[in-house]
Amino acid sequence: MTQVNRRLVLLGGLAAAGGLVTAASVPSWANTRTRIAAPAIHDPFQLGVASGDPLPDSVVLWTRLAPAPLSQDGFGGMPDAAYNVDWEIATDQAFGSVVQKGTVATSRAAGHSVHVEPKGLDPARGYFYRFKTGGFLSPVGRTRTAPAAGAAVNQLKYCLASCQHWEEGWYHAHRGIAADNPDLVLFLGDYMYEKPSTNADVPRVRAMALAAETTSLGHYRARHAQHKTDQYLQAAHAAAPWMVVFDDHEVMNNWNSSTAPATAARKAAAFQAFYENMPIRSTAKPSGSSIQLYRQFGWGKLARFHLMDTRQHRSVQATSAQGCTTMRDPKRTLTGTAQEQWLLKAFETHPATWDFLGQQVFFAQRDGDGKKDTCESPDSWNGYEGSRDRITQGWVDRGVPNPIVLTGDVHRHWAADLRQDYYDHSDPIVGSELVTTSVTSNSVGSAPPSSTWLSHNPHIKYCLGERGYVRVTTTPAQTRADFMRVSSALELEAAKVQITADRSYVVQAGSRGLQRV
Repeated sequence: MTQVNRRLVLLGGLAAAGGLVTAASVPSWANTRTRIAAPAIHDPFQLGVASGDPLPDSVVLWTRLAPAPLSQDGFGGMPDAAYNVDWEIATDQAFGSVVQKGTVATSRAAGHSVHVEPKGLDPARGYFYRFKTGGFLSPVGRTRTAPAAGAAVNQLKYCLASCQHWEEGWYHAHRGIAADNPDLVLFLGDYMYEKPSTNADVPRVRAMALAAETTSLGHYRARHAQHKTDQYLQAAHAAAPWMVVFDDHEVMNNWNSSTAPATAARKAAAFQAFYENMPIRSTAKPSGSSIQLYRQFGWGKLARFHLMDTRQHRSVQATSAQGCTTMRDPKRTLTGTAQEQWLLKAFETHPATWDFLGQQVFFAQRDGDGKKDTCESPDSWNGYEGSRDRITQGWVDRGVPNPIVLTGDVHRHWAADLRQDYYDHSDPIVGSELVTTSVTSNSVGSAPPSSTWLSHNPHIKYCLGERGYVRVTTTPAQTRADFMRVSSALELEAAKVQITADRSYVVQAGSRGLQRV
């Protein structure tokens, strides 16, 4: 950046004020305006570009300067200096019709990340965007704004993804997402992993540059950067706007457990790095060890998305066998009181045909032995029955027309119907749940559900323990979910990897329950 020598500013001010200093009395060296420029860098756009959180008149544009992404100090090879970054957004890929442009500054305090929130864009419009600094142009990204509130929308296509351990596979799922040309991508958590894989049964196809577990801001920045160097992930980011929430590995595994909770300092570092590396709005900029992550987005009259945070505000997770019963206390909450009331308040209005709840952990009841006094896992809504019951009853009582829960976390595809009484299988269906498997994170050694288990869970329609994502196509008449399967996340060569729909289900508007296509 260009700065004027402060001594010259003072001297000039004195001369103007009262002629105390004359030109003849100023030394020749003091007449020279000094320009201090930020050090030159090589290609700083190696992490690609992204967009997210679309509104009818705005969308977040993101990049991060990192000429050496794998630098273990987390600085991405950037000097300790401020840099101006030019941005522009156009209606055509050649940028012949630029509709907005500007310049923003970034520095190490922000991890040299860039978040731009242009306003005044047209609703339901596709745009292209790019950045420039130091004589370098970024890749071009494609984005779109949301339709105006109340606008008729014929179709929305979006993809769900979750859980992408760097070492445990290649990101072919993101290659499929980019090829699907979606309107939106919802990423439901575990975007990065805080430490190398510890499962001896899981093959590693590549290594983390930083072998240690992440605990500092520099380490979290470096880990995010390495994940973002993947070409398929960059392609998926550049293809459409994203809506993202975190799960646990963005901080540490089960970071709110009672036995080993994350410290406030570690959460602050993880949240800061998460914000720096995601295309999310400035309203989510963290304050120390707190971040405002739950939020809502509309898509005209067709859909409304409730993005939830089931990690930060939950009651402390018990991990002992005794804790399983304790967690059935109706006072226990997975969302916290404020988020629960925010959601229930939203249910009072019905601006769209479909309500999608994007969140992290398994929502439907999973019953191990048919007895109500057991819980399959403390890290799911099963362990917080009171919280789940209040939200389910909330959408029933408030007449939410077509609720569908969207979930990640469990490294398997699942499709399930939701009942008002989760242990009465004759109770009416009140909604459905679509669970995406992982992009790469493995679940080697986990057998498929047994016939006995399935008999206790007739609301579970489908389960697949392979890698992939879910492609959702929503119209005013129905929502269709294609459970996409990657034939192998361990094979590098794209030509040898097939990405196909393993199974598909639809939910008809006004008629609860999954129907197989």
